[in-house]
Amino acid sequence: MHRPMMPGAEIARSNLDRLVRDGKIPGIQYRVVAPEGIAFEYTCGWADLARRRQLNADTTLMAYSMSKTITAAAVLQLVDAQKIALAHPIDVYLPSQPYGPDVTVRQLLSHTSGIPNPIPLRWVHPAAFHDSFDEHAALTRVLHQYPRLSVPPGTRFKYSNIGYWLLGRIVESASGKSFPAYVREHILEPLGITAQELGYSVPDIDNHAKGYLEKYSAINLVKRFLIDRDLIGDYEGPWLHLRAHYVNGAAFGGLVGTAAGFAKFLQDQLRAHSLLFANTTRDLFFAPQHTRAGTSIPMTLGWHIGAVGRAQFFYKEGGGGGFHSMMRIYPASRIATVVLTNATTFDVRGLLDAIDPPCLASTATHLGR
Repeated sequence: MHRPMMPGAEIARSNLDRLVRDGKIPGIQYRVVAPEGIAFEYTCGWADLARRRQLNADTTLMAYSMSKTITAAAVLQLVDAQKIALAHPIDVYLPSQPYGPDVTVRQLLSHTSGIPNPIPLRWVHPAAFHDSFDEHAALTRVLHQYPRLSVPPGTRFKYSNIGYWLLGRIVESASGKSFPAYVREHILEPLGITAQELGYSVPDIDNHAKGYLEKYSAINLVKRFLIDRDLIGDYEGPWLHLRAHYVNGAAFGGLVGTAAGFAKFLQDQLRAHSLLFANTTRDLFFAPQHTRAGTSIPMTLGWHIGAVGRAQFFYKEGGGGGFHSMMRIYPASRIATVVLTNATTFDVRGLLDAIDPPCLASTATHLGR
């Protein structure tokens, strides 16, 4: 399904059609949004190669680390409500964490906390065990295994999944709600995002995409060292099926959903006034951050900072066992894009670098800017 609305969308559709036709990817969802609405949407390919089940616009996929930006929005919303302070040490909210009194909430958000980042591919569990899974116990085990900072807080930009896992616990401490419940009530529902579009569980397993790993890839050669063997399925042509699972930490990688769900979140960030927090807080959401020494880092309080040509954008990428995704906001053009795929190592960055610029130019013309 695709809905072109401008010449640039035809270029994007041609490139996307070719990817699916040539077997470069099983399935894909892509959307371009402006404050006024959807500029272009595209869905094509397969949710299940073996059964030839199509991937539709409402088919859910794993989002992995794209979840972190939603987590950051939840934290900033609580900052807006004066229930969290960015300058506070995290032990104000989590007195039992092992990293001492010097790590702040701001540093967790900007990945300058110095908290380590071991490879998280095994921090998942089979979908069949999700109802009985104890996330807090899983985090406690990780904290016991990795209790030392890798660098002093505030001195370097150093990505950390553990840091964002802790932010989920801080949201719970400050709000008195479970992290998924808080996000559902205060982030997703106000934006009209349904449980089918975005959430922390698979709403319908029969409408959830299977995740795949490329047979001829470096990760496939070493998969048994990186991926739990219980998750390794069968080959389906040139693709290896990775069985359904959940990420152990909802806040750092647990969202499941559709391009449509993320598009609604992106559209809110493009509007003159967000439904989620005050304009001053949204400005903070996109404000570039620095180390304690004043060195700029390519990060805001929830977004990474990139550019394609002369167009700067804010983005978040998500990748893991069977899926790869990215969302971007182009502030100068007031356009946002999002792509979700069910292929582990597919180059989402390269794809958006290729198909976003024509859409940016033609969308601006189409909408009279």
